[in-house]
This record gives sequence, C-alpha cells and structure tokens, in this order.
Amino acid sequence: MCAHCFSLPIEYMVKRADLEHDRFYTAAKAEGYRSRSAFKLLQLSRKFRLIKNGDAVIDLGAAPGGWSQVARALVGENGVVISVDLQSVASLEGVIVLRGDITRDETVTAIKATLLELGRKAADVVISDAAPQLTGNKDLDQYRSFELSAAALTVAAELVKQGGHFVTKIFQSEYYPQFYASVKDRFKQTRAYAPEASRKRSAEVYVVGKGYLGK
Repeated sequence: MCAHCFSLPIEYMVKRADLEHDRFYTAAKAEGYRSRSAFKLLQLSRKFRLIKNGDAVIDLGAAPGGWSQVARALVGENGVVISVDLQSVASLEGVIVLRGDITRDETVTAIKATLLELGRKAADVVISDAAPQLTGNKDLDQYRSFELSAAALTVAAELVKQGGHFVTKIFQSEYYPQFYASVKDRFKQTRAYAPEASRKRSAEVYVVGKGYLGK
C-alpha cells in the first residue's frame, strides 16, 4: 500500500472507554480474534456467501489479522489464505503472510507466485478491510480511503478467477459512486452493505462484487 495508507485496527480509531461497552470488541477478545472487525467479515460472508470451504482467499491490508483468522476458519484445511500488508502481521497458523505494497507490481507478482506454489492458478475471493491512517481532515481521509479501495480492486482484477468474489471497505463520500460503478463494471452482481458490527456513526460501507466477469 501507499506509504500514508495502511490498515488500522478499529481499537485505534475510537476511545478506549467506548470499547469497554462495545459487544463486538468484547466478543472478539473472548473468542481470540485480533480485531472486532472479524465479525464484519463473518456477517458479510454469511449474507453474500463469499467464502466457502476449499477457497483460496487473498486478504489485502490484513493487519492485525482479524479477517485472515475468519477466512482461515471458513476455507478449512483444504483452503488457502494469503495475508498481505505493508505493516508487519504476526504469524497465524495456516495463513501465509506477505509484507508488501499492493500498489506495486512486485507485490502482485509475489502473490501470484505464492498461489502457484500452492497449486492455485487464481484466487477465489479477494477481501480488504484496509483503512487509511486517519488525519482528521475529512476530505483527505475520504480520498485516501478511495485510493485504498481502488488499489484493492486493481489487485482483485489481476488475481481473482472468473466467477470469483470481492469485498472491500470504503468511506462514503463523493468518490463512492465512482468506485461502486468500477466494481459494477467488473462483476455480475454488486451490492453495498453495512454489517451489524460496523459502528452506527461510522462512514464506512462495504462494496461486494460477486461473479467476476474476467479481464
């Protein structure tokens, strides 16, 4: 990812006092998830049937690893999960962790090589919960969110198989309609959804693309 854009656990985006009354944060700690956002992927996957047993999943902007934990459980022993982030991601059992910038060709090449080493020609699903480092400048934060989402879509277009799926987070803004249209152009079905685990005051929305149409 770009130097100024990387994934942040939601715990760093809210006041610590608020977390004490957050049922998803409490549940994440109790169930051993690295972030409360794990429940967002669980809810998204259940609603849209995104990830199934045996799938190869690429998790972009994976730090600290909550989504990768969920993906690993969903794909089972016959599946593959590759986590990618510019930041360091502590090792996860059954997950391959790559450190790299998803806007750079060498990172995409490394992901492709890893898939081939695992006997996979392409990914079944590309997921991204990446968020920009918040600056407090609303316009700038919204644009950086758009940049991250666009980068994730570009990677998905390179790595996901025809008929495969994609989901990414984006902040609602003037850039959102443009991004939604870009996903719609590439997938048979496109939906926007705010999981129950998303905070009510959050500007985030998840765009889901199902049935990749191919290059």
